Amino acid sequence: MNEFTGERVIPGRVDDELWDEHIARYAFARRFAAGKCVLDLGCGTGYGTIGLGAAAELAVGIDSAADALPRARTDRAIFVQAPASALPFRAESFDLITAFEVIEHLADWDQMLAEARRVLRRTGVFIVSTPNRSYYAESRAKVGPNPFHVHEFEYAEFRDALARHFPYTTLFVQNRAEAFVFAPEQANRIETAGCARATPDDAQFFVAVCAIEPAPSYAAYLYLPTAANLLREREQHIRKLEGELALSKQWLAAITAERDQLLEKHTALTTHLEEQNRWAMGLETEWKTALARISQLQDEFQAEQAAARQMAAEYEGALSTARADSEQKAKWAIETEARLGEALSKKSDELAEAVRLLDRAESTVTERTVWAQKLQSQVEQLEAQLEMIRASRWLKLGRAMGLGPRVGER
Repeated sequence: MNEFTGERVIPGRVDDELWDEHIARYAFARRFAAGKCVLDLGCGTGYGTIGLGAAAELAVGIDSAADALPRARTDRAIFVQAPASALPFRAESFDLITAFEVIEHLADWDQMLAEARRVLRRTGVFIVSTPNRSYYAESRAKVGPNPFHVHEFEYAEFRDALARHFPYTTLFVQNRAEAFVFAPEQANRIETAGCARATPDDAQFFVAVCAIEPAPSYAAYLYLPTAANLLREREQHIRKLEGELALSKQWLAAITAERDQLLEKHTALTTHLEEQNRWAMGLETEWKTALARISQLQDEFQAEQAAARQMAAEYEGALSTARADSEQKAKWAIETEARLGEALSKKSDELAEAVRLLDRAESTVTERTVWAQKLQSQVEQLEAQLEMIRASRWLKLGRAMGLGPRVGER
């Protein structure tokens, strides 16, 4: 079974007012059903079909929703699953056809009217009802259009639609009215002293009695529900509303308390947010100050980088000059060391020769001694020069660089 939405009337699951609204239409149609063959379009759960069958020879209820149809059947009421726009019956099969609150649910509603005309006998009547769109739109202004309704009618449109299929149509308006009822306990019929004329624009529902051939005029009809003590119903309704009001007050008190708590939390959050905003503004100030300092440091760093590059360039130039000068001096020192070494070697040879001559010429000791002393003096001078050269930083630099011979090392 589908979820109950309230759109389909199910006995015991709708309030009395809605139930009376629907069952009154079947009571209205039952006056035409006595001994007849009846078709109930969009019968739903079948409560109306069974009611018509109690007076008719046979009542057939059809509905497109298989889960809505009752599983049981009676001697005078049967049920068939079929769409109202494609009836599985021969032409002129029924004396009475009803379609209560069905037409507004169909996209192919005009085809339903054509099918009703086809299976209706020429002496039969077709009774169809639908809510007044103007009234319905006003009553549902807060909740919006009915999502189950495909097409709703105003009076003139409904009248003209029926006239295209049925030559004779009498339109009734259905309203719920207050009345004073005087009835004996066993009364089966209630007579009305009069019926106030209702305008179509103000009607809650339209109920049309359609015929193919001329029909007699129809009198106004008053349906009195079994529990028709309107004052008692209103008192019960008032008590129900009072209970709902009490629940609403409790709900409102709870909502108010919750709102107060939310307001307190909102105030606390606002205070906290203001503090956070002040803290954030302080951070923003510090951040901007830091950005300014970073920019300043970047400028200073760039200036220092430029100065460092200039200094490096100057140092590289001075280093190149010093390297060239050192190489030149080292070369001179090496050449000088080689020259002095060669001279020292020559003098050593001369000294050796002199010693040999001295050995051979002992007779000339004095002369040889003087001459040897002179040579010795020259040797000492040369050795002093050689030591000076060895101590020279240019010679050491040349040796460190691997330049020149190693002369006179001791």
